[in-house]
Amino acid sequence: MIKKVYIKTFGCQMNEYDSQRILSIFEESGYDRTDDPEEADFAVINTCSVREKPKEKVKSEIGRLKRIKNSNPYFKIAIAGCVAQEDGEAILKENKSVDLVIGTDGIPKLYEAIFRVEKGERLAITEFYHDDFTVPIFNRNSSVSAFVTIMKGCDNFCSYCIVPYVRGREKSRHYKEILDEVKFLVDNGVREVTFLGQNVNSYGKTLDEKINFTQFLYMATQIVGLNRIRFVTSHPKDFNKDLVDLVASESKICEYLHLPLQAGSNDILKKMNRGYTFEEYEEKISYAKEKIKGLALSSDFIVGFPGETDEDFEQTLKAVNEIEYETIFAFKYSPRPGTKASSMPDNISDVEKANRLKKLLDAQQIITDKLLKRQIGEIQEILVEGKSKKDTNVYSGRNRKNRIVNFTSEKSLQNGEIVKVKITQAKKNSLFGNLEVS
Repeated sequence: MIKKVYIKTFGCQMNEYDSQRILSIFEESGYDRTDDPEEADFAVINTCSVREKPKEKVKSEIGRLKRIKNSNPYFKIAIAGCVAQEDGEAILKENKSVDLVIGTDGIPKLYEAIFRVEKGERLAITEFYHDDFTVPIFNRNSSVSAFVTIMKGCDNFCSYCIVPYVRGREKSRHYKEILDEVKFLVDNGVREVTFLGQNVNSYGKTLDEKINFTQFLYMATQIVGLNRIRFVTSHPKDFNKDLVDLVASESKICEYLHLPLQAGSNDILKKMNRGYTFEEYEEKISYAKEKIKGLALSSDFIVGFPGETDEDFEQTLKAVNEIEYETIFAFKYSPRPGTKASSMPDNISDVEKANRLKKLLDAQQIITDKLLKRQIGEIQEILVEGKSKKDTNVYSGRNRKNRIVNFTSEKSLQNGEIVKVKITQAKKNSLFGNLEVS
């Protein structure tokens, strides 16, 4: 009888990539994937602890899986990712239903861990290993777009951020290994890759060979069959003109930049230990807008950071209105254990945080609506990702700005095709159009 594994992923794109690695190891260990935990033999929760809310969701998920285990004692539960790294052995002590805790550096140890858990052991693997960061090529069910992690960890130690503590210090993969993975993906139908790292601008600093992110990115553009390249996340402190110039000159690199500002107030940026002022950030954004035609911007924001005054928050609103991001990801501040900010007085009520968040998101929605409406009438390049289940003449894909575009086509299209679509409607967070027939 074939064993089955269920995987639930919380958090960032890097967690999505790690879940694909985890799944490939289970498949090599004799498991098939299932989307139904009730029919699984092994369940894996890949966790996020960057904010309190995702961590609370993990507790809820453990409770749901515990009910399955109560009726099937052979059912195994694993907790992976950042919560596993942060809490380690405590998870096993507090949750007798959990069999395996595997931290962010432990995925290569998973083969042995699966075998041991199947034999009845309960174990936690949360050490940080000092080896080079390597990821062997692995099979995955990629569509036409894929994530590829190029580095892990972070050395910036922003005062609110738990990443350096749960992902470790920065380590870059060797560029040849990454390029081989991309070639493998292209050979298997992938047409777009997104390179991932906590701070991709620091790529290469830990390698023996002298290479930076801009140089690596240029190498990736030379891969035959790869049509599009994206990357996240850039840190404004290290973001530079050389990278902007490359994005502007290389047609394979999409005109989309995710550059987290976090706050518009210099006082708050200093408390956050971000390493730049708003004026320095704005100067880099202005250069990027000038050089990259049709650039779409996105950013991250935290509202209600300790000590944030009404005036500080107004500066964040002002920054958003001035810069005009196409998308933002904004959250209420929640203290993370062990970070410098967790010892700062959290003097802003949850009600006030919620009010500020709503005000910021409402302001952004007006900007997003305006920017999307401007695109009506444009003919855009769309990478086809799928077909509607309800209407066989409606397809879905993304434009070069990372925006979902649904469009009609009388012609049958295949996933992975790049087509021209005339935009006819702007919806709340997506665009609609018609295939341009040449």
